[in-house]
Amino acid sequence: AGRPLPAVEAPGNEPGCGVTALLGGRRLRLGRPAYVHALHGRPLPASAEAVLASGDTVVALGDEAGWMALFRLGDEVRPEAAALLADLRAAGRRVVLLTGDCAPVARRVAQGLAIDEVVADASPQAKHDHVRHLQAAGAVVAMVGDGVNDAPVLAQAQVSVAMGGGSELARTHADLVLLSENLEHLRRGVRVSRRALRVIRQNLWWSFAYNFVVLPLAMTGFITPWMAGIGMSGSSLLVVANSLRLQKAGGS
Repeated sequence: AGRPLPAVEAPGNEPGCGVTALLGGRRLRLGRPAYVHALHGRPLPASAEAVLASGDTVVALGDEAGWMALFRLGDEVRPEAAALLADLRAAGRRVVLLTGDCAPVARRVAQGLAIDEVVADASPQAKHDHVRHLQAAGAVVAMVGDGVNDAPVLAQAQVSVAMGGGSELARTHADLVLLSENLEHLRRGVRVSRRALRVIRQNLWWSFAYNFVVLPLAMTGFITPWMAGIGMSGSSLLVVANSLRLQKAGGS
């Protein structure tokens, strides 16, 4: 067995910034470099500046005496994300990248996905406020997220989707949860939902038109009860047949 780990005391969490705790009497912070810097106030060594300028997400560790470590985390864009965003733009939807990552990381991802509107270094409250601002301007907001910091904005959006591998808090606050990490399933769901809405409208218009024409004829005696019964059955079968077209849409 290895050496037992020392006990951690007074743990704390600063949403969107990092975590802190006492370890062996020392106050430690782990999170954004600015959050760790506020603990000790010491500048980064010159050799570490290249890490911050790398364009990757950087997580810092430090205590009251200074910096202890920097962790460089790279983000990879999902290969199916470009097709999903292309479909959304083709449908006239406005796409916004709302992220807590630093600006260089956000810009690199946005350039790869042709996203023009980027909000980087956003805290959970800043994300929430940005969505409320969009809604106040009349927008209907759909949010996709997977992290703990996404939970408030997922709850605020009119439509929210959490990734299946995301945090439990994000899944709890989302309207929909993808069962996998594949964004192609979300793309297919958006496509099927549009077709479903179109079919619902078609069925409603057909029902209104049928009743508008047939009811006056039945009231004036031009249509007998048995003819009306056959017509109503035929109308219902037409609605069902039209709705069954969605099965093909779901499988395509």
